[in-house]
Amino acid sequence: MRAERPDGRPGREPRRVVVVPGGPVLVEGPVELVTDDGTTLYCDRFVVAVCACRRSRRYPLCDTSHRRRQRGSGERAPQGGTA
Repeated sequence: MRAERPDGRPGREPRRVVVVPGGPVLVEGPVELVTDDGTTLYCDRFVVAVCACRRSRRYPLCDTSHRRRQRGSGERAPQGGTA
């Protein structure tokens, strides 16, 4: 679908991305996700939940693992690596 961009030039229809506080990033699909190791995942759902906390067992997709695995007050957020 073609649309007019805010600067008046023609372009593609923008995707809506919603950042959920304490939760995933919701992206209107379909989307193609490329991970840091170069793996490409294609998701044809109408909304795709992308993990923002890296605690998902299905990373980069969110499986709501963050709800069951609360960080303690002294524990730091994971830095890179796997879920």
